[in-house]
Amino acid sequence: RARALLQQLPPQDCDERYCPDLAEEERRQLRAFSARRRQEALGQGLACPVPGPCHGCPCRKCGRRLNKGDPGISASRLGDQFWHPSCFSCHFCQQQLVDLIYFQQDGRIYCGRHHAELFRPRCASCDQLIFMEECIEAEGRRWHLEHFCCLECDEPLRGQRYVMRSGRPCCRGCFESLFAEPCQACGDPIGADSEEVTHQGLHWHARASCLCCSRCRAPLRGQPLACRRGRLLCSDCCSRCQDASSTASDSSDSAFASAPSPDS
Repeated sequence: RARALLQQLPPQDCDERYCPDLAEEERRQLRAFSARRRQEALGQGLACPVPGPCHGCPCRKCGRRLNKGDPGISASRLGDQFWHPSCFSCHFCQQQLVDLIYFQQDGRIYCGRHHAELFRPRCASCDQLIFMEECIEAEGRRWHLEHFCCLECDEPLRGQRYVMRSGRPCCRGCFESLFAEPCQACGDPIGADSEEVTHQGLHWHARASCLCCSRCRAPLRGQPLACRRGRLLCSDCCSRCQDASSTASDSSDSAFASAPSPDS
């Protein structure tokens, strides 16, 4: 319950004490934003049996009828309507609302987190609402200007090139030293600016010197290919030759294994 409350009702969305780094103007905006939400949108559902006059009314969410005496949830800000207890959930995340605390907007109910995000972006780093005039948007998420930093070395990335790693930005240097995959052909890491080809969980530079047949050196970019023991082969003669060679080797190994040993 405590974890769900922290998720659905982030304290930093309504109390400036949880946002120590805000400038005074941002604090003023947070106070005004929180007061307006409490006045216009905040409510708490009431769990009660469906009264007689509402017998047969549809659940506001699923549309199935509620009969007199059935357990139901009412929300005073949305008039004489009822929900099944399991249907009283956030319109955005579908989580059931802890302690029946809801925020309404345009006839829909939301948890506090997603109601706030209807009006303000949320920083992907600190999880606070952004009240500054400027922010950084990348990969569908937003950051405070000062929070858009490399996940490993904390280098500011505003105006810099970066790579997303597990939903967080990473500078090119950290990415290439810590996360870049080695090329199966040359062994060098495949940098953020390099084109990459992946096959069967292995990686190659897309350049002709690496992405080529290991037997005849024919370029394989845009061509059918096969992979044998980590080596690329063109799909024509070299692949067939490799298969024949492997079969002959396996037969020889079997004959050797079945021959009597000198001791015997």
